[in-house]
Amino acid sequence: MARIPVAELERLKREVSLVRLIQSQGHELKKRGKDWVMHCVFHEEKTPSLSISPEKNLYHCFGCGAAGSVIDWVMKTQGVSLPHAVQLLRNDAPLDSTEKVGVTRSHARHLPPLAAGSAASELEAAALLQSVSEFYHANLKQSPEALAYLESRGLTHPELVEHFQLGYANKTLTYRLPAGHTQAGKQVRQQLQAVGVLRSSGHEHLNGCLVVPVIGLEGGANPEQTHRVVQLYGRRLQPNHKIPAGQSRHLYLAAPLRGVWNEAALVGGGEVILCESLIDAMTFWCAGFRHVIAAYGVNGFGQDHWQALKHHGTRRVVIAYDRDAAGDAAAATLGEALRGAGIEVFRLLFPQGLDANAFARQVESPAQALGELLQQALWQGKGVASEADDASSSAAAPQAVVECEPESVVVSTEPLAPVPGAAVGQPQSVVESFSENAQGDLLLTVADRHWRVRGWKKNLGPEQMRVNVQVRREASEQAEAAYYVDSFDLYAAKARSSYVKQASLELGVSEELLKRDLGQVLLKLEGLQEAAIRAALAPKNPTPTLSAEDEQSALELLRAPKLIERLEADLARCGVVGESSNLLAGYLAAVSRKLDQPLAVLIQSSSAAGKSSLMDAVLNLMPEEERIQYSAMTGQSLFYLGETDLQHRILAIAEEEGVRQAAYALKLLQSDGELTIASTGKDDTTGNLVTKQYRVQGPVMLMLTTTAIDIDEELLNRCLVLTINESREQTEAIHAAQRHKQTLDGLLADAEKQAITRLHQNAQRLLKPLAVREKGDRFIFRLMV
Repeated sequence: MARIPVAELERLKREVSLVRLIQSQGHELKKRGKDWVMHCVFHEEKTPSLSISPEKNLYHCFGCGAAGSVIDWVMKTQGVSLPHAVQLLRNDAPLDSTEKVGVTRSHARHLPPLAAGSAASELEAAALLQSVSEFYHANLKQSPEALAYLESRGLTHPELVEHFQLGYANKTLTYRLPAGHTQAGKQVRQQLQAVGVLRSSGHEHLNGCLVVPVIGLEGGANPEQTHRVVQLYGRRLQPNHKIPAGQSRHLYLAAPLRGVWNEAALVGGGEVILCESLIDAMTFWCAGFRHVIAAYGVNGFGQDHWQALKHHGTRRVVIAYDRDAAGDAAAATLGEALRGAGIEVFRLLFPQGLDANAFARQVESPAQALGELLQQALWQGKGVASEADDASSSAAAPQAVVECEPESVVVSTEPLAPVPGAAVGQPQSVVESFSENAQGDLLLTVADRHWRVRGWKKNLGPEQMRVNVQVRREASEQAEAAYYVDSFDLYAAKARSSYVKQASLELGVSEELLKRDLGQVLLKLEGLQEAAIRAALAPKNPTPTLSAEDEQSALELLRAPKLIERLEADLARCGVVGESSNLLAGYLAAVSRKLDQPLAVLIQSSSAAGKSSLMDAVLNLMPEEERIQYSAMTGQSLFYLGETDLQHRILAIAEEEGVRQAAYALKLLQSDGELTIASTGKDDTTGNLVTKQYRVQGPVMLMLTTTAIDIDEELLNRCLVLTINESREQTEAIHAAQRHKQTLDGLLADAEKQAITRLHQNAQRLLKPLAVREKGDRFIFRLMV
């Protein structure tokens, strides 16, 4: 385990109350002046002589001399080591009362022991590996050194850790095991050694490693692996120069290398990127290329990988092995085997001596740089599957090579263009339409001419169509491979004619054919551009159309004679505890967004008291298209929203502190009902600087939270302040609800939460403002269905 920082020890000594810790163990304390006294647990005595000072958070026995801090107390009363004591205090684990020193009991949840020799031992072993993986996963989320390692490797995607259940092994696994001298402790340790988690010495095999579990995919090539952890990969966190000679940076359990990491990438049978290591594969994943899997080293492409490729019908593999002698040799061998299985192969080449992760850390934009390398990958050919490889397939016979008709239009699903001079095969004659690759490029194949159009999605104005166009011709017996690429405006006749003329010279194809091809491309792009413009001008959050059944259910809710009681009951079923008055006030304020003068709400409480939970509970009942949530806003951000983006919507800010810079704009929006700003911009036609006016219309319903005691008076005058109930009874009720949530009834209630939320959102969509005239010619506005 890494050395515990001194600052962490001092924090625990300062923040963990020794008095409350001792009371939680069941010891009776008596007040004596500023201090507390009790009978010493370290020796026999009749008169209390052990004194605890709340001010200093220390204890001292005047009888036997025992003294120390909260950490010393845990170590001595529980009989554990310093790291174990720190772990218990970090996790807020309960401590048993002890009559004497030396009682060594573990209060962490034990790993499940295995029934050795039973028919279900394989299932139990999988359950044990799952528990180990979950423990390592929880460790990583609390480990600064492991998180810092991920950041140093550029693996900072917010979903990476949870999506792949990444973990960290730091010598604390044994804290979750029964004591080693007990029968249960010996048994579980033997089983952990059997699956490879513990070594024969009792130490963790993956200690000091980032842990990546390989989890079976539901519907994958091996059904028996579904949702099971079949292997654990460990990557040492230490720099290479600090790893002792003879020890590997990459570790696996002492078991067969089973499973395929991220097998979900193969679903669909299209293209997949194959990396040499899991760190490299995660680099691609974080850069947005989710269709990536990993081998277990240069020679680690095993039987499970072959089965997965065949099961999912993978057609194309981009080998992204390291750019060194071992990686190049392994890529060449594997590429030949893949072509023999009828799979098209590309070789992605990093700069000499680099792998995917090292390359990504050297560039400013990994996503763009890796995408460019993918586009430039070397095409190594496409083989024909033999009868031996596909004996069980209905398409076992070798595929015949078919000559294409001179002008047949075929789909090219290849996202990568072979470089000139690469060996290529004959094209297949599959008559379809245009297609797109994973990078969004438009592809078209006409006879032996392959067109690729890039950058067309940026053209959102009907006046221009500036794109990058590549046309290439594959090699044949009559001619060598050739290509031509240029960027130009397809709407410019002169530029279009120049491109056709130059491409004709490079490819040796008549200008008439190229002009006809380019015409097809232009017509297709115009249709795509019109669709993109319509999508850009469409409402960002269109109101969904309710079915007759949903509308009837929503009307029944709104017409309920005891609507308030129904609302409170539904909120309770969604997991909200108490706060009925605040919830009702917040709900009514949120409904007021439909009016011309909506209310504003400020929810006030101390930190972690439930203000965000209350706001989320109210917002969850509002339609998604009618609420906008931010964590913070800058001073100018409101002015550049769409003109009607905020109109009759809820603007929810997580913390009032995060909106300080935009406070002036929010006050104007609430008071005047609109915002206007004059700013300098370029004229779309001339490019000259002109003054442009931006306008944002209200009204908008504001919902904020704050921990501040003193609130700005101007904000206070504009908002309804809701104060969270922080009483002891409310806390106990929340704890009881949390325990109930883990029961069967709680799980069933959680399952119906989505239906309740949808019902209330549909009801909100039916509300409309209505002007009602009362006595005295006074108008008020009410909501009607």
